Formats: sequence, C-alpha cells, structure tokens
Amino acid sequence: MLGYDDLYASLREAGDRVWVESLPGQLAKAFADSSHGDLQRWRRVVEDLPRYSASSVDLVDTVRIGADLDIADVARQNLREQLMKLHPWRKGPYRIFGIDIDTEWRSDWKWERLKNGIAPLANRSVLDVGCGNGYHCWRMLGAGARLVVGIDPTLLSVMQFQAIRKLYGSAPVYVLPLGIEDVPGNLGWFDTVFSMGVLYHRRSPIDHLLELKGCLRPGGELVLETLVVEGDDRHVLLPAGRYAQMRNVWFLPSCQALELWLQRCGYKDIQLLHVGKTTVEEQRSTEWMRFHSLADFLDPGSPDLTCEGLPAPMRAIIKASV
Repeated sequence: MLGYDDLYASLREAGDRVWVESLPGQLAKAFADSSHGDLQRWRRVVEDLPRYSASSVDLVDTVRIGADLDIADVARQNLREQLMKLHPWRKGPYRIFGIDIDTEWRSDWKWERLKNGIAPLANRSVLDVGCGNGYHCWRMLGAGARLVVGIDPTLLSVMQFQAIRKLYGSAPVYVLPLGIEDVPGNLGWFDTVFSMGVLYHRRSPIDHLLELKGCLRPGGELVLETLVVEGDDRHVLLPAGRYAQMRNVWFLPSCQALELWLQRCGYKDIQLLHVGKTTVEEQRSTEWMRFHSLADFLDPGSPDLTCEGLPAPMRAIIKASV
C-alpha cells in the first residue's frame, strides 16, 4: 500500500491542522480488513505488482505510462492478468506499458468537453469528489495542478488507483477512501473542486452543493457534472424507484433549476459548459467491465427512454465560483 505522508505534509504546509489530525484515523478505519471482504485480495494484487521503469509518460492527451518496448511480452501478459484481477474497471481508459485498459466509461470524452472551459489548473490545488479510480485526477495533474486529492468511498476504485500510482511512481496525486461528509466542513482550501456524477446520488443536493462550496477558497471554482432533464427552472425529476436500473438516484433537475440551486447556495458566475445525452459509445460493456451497461438500461424500443420509461440519461457540465 502506498502511504499518504506527502499529503499530510502538504496539508500541514497549508496550515490545515484539523484534517491532518483526523485523516490518519479515517484512513485506518477505511482500510481495515473488516471493511470489505475482498480488500485483502485487492491489496495483494497491488503489492505483487512489479515496479517497471517507464521510458515516457503522458498525462496531457491521455493517461499513458510507459511504452510497449519497455517490458517483454511475457511480463506484459503477466501485468495484464494482475490488473484484470481488479475487474471491473469503470473509468478510463488507460494505456499501461502497452496494455489498453478499455474501461466502461470513455472518461476522456468528458475531459475533452470541459478542459478548455474551466479556469486553468496550473499550480492549483484540486479536489475531485467521487473520483472513482482517479482517471480525471491524472488528467488534472497533466493540466498542471500542483496537488490533486480525489475522494471516493468505493474501495475497489481506490485500489485500482493504488495500482496505477505504483506503476506511475511518485506524484502529488492521492485518492482517499472517503466521502464528502468526511472532509472537514468549511475547509476553504482548494482552488478547484470537481463533482462529476455525484449530485444525483445525494438525497439532499442542496447540502451537497454547500459541502462543495465549503471546500473552496474564496475565488475558487466548482466544476459540476450531473444528470439533468429538460424543462424550466421549476422542473425536477424524482424517480419513483430505479432510474436506468440504478437504485440510488434522487433528483434530476433541469439546467435552469440547477443554476437556481447554485444561486441559492451563494455561487457566482454560473456558466453552462455543455449539455448532451449519454451515448452507448461513451458508456458500454467491455472486456475490462463485463457487467451490464447503458445499452441494457435503455428501452429497447426507444433509446430516448430508460427501461423504466423515464427520459434517457442527459448530462450537463456547469462551472461556478465562490
């Protein structure tokens, strides 16, 4: 397991005593063997990964570590088998020493949509809430961020990040097995906070927006991506049960309603960067994620509807400042 001593040092340098004091205990609890039945197995996968020397890396146009010729074919096959033990891989894609990890989501498409519309990340401290295995964290580092902290309570995703970071080497990028509720309130420390694919999973979206606001320093920027529906500023969809087979989906606002929510929470300079439907080319089953995906969750007779008869997934990206 990779340690977090450098992160503690960064927090101390920023004068943040509260989180420095509580974070070690939070991590110890999250990484306790009793927290998940597969954690020991995932831990062994990461511990058994070799440390190869990468001739080159790329975090600007993709997430690539090493080149095909850096390791032998037998070593590449063994590495591929080790990484496959961390199935399913949701966010990516990655190219690792010639291995293409073709994840469920083309997360690189989302990054292309937002990267030119947000404040430049050069020399900024960044928090990525609900970061999954940290794919976008690596892209944020590639965009020049001086420190990137991702949080996600899903332990498998955190262990996937640990695997990628071990193969990459030392970097000011960390993924913590925590939720936004574990971050001290009104931290007021990060220059940019991302929340992508999280808001609709929160029972209280207003509280989530306020929690995100509390993580930002004055003048900082929120980058928010979430499911939306068409309609005016009074239109919000609350599914009666599942949405696209997901149990934990709560509020899907229109873009206008979402902007109103942000205004009520005290955000300024609110700007819609993108809105569009999610396609089965962007979210799909692959060898690295062999379970059902978006195509299985849509109405086979109408791709504009979910299998429950609700509007098919449409996502918006909004930025705002505090």
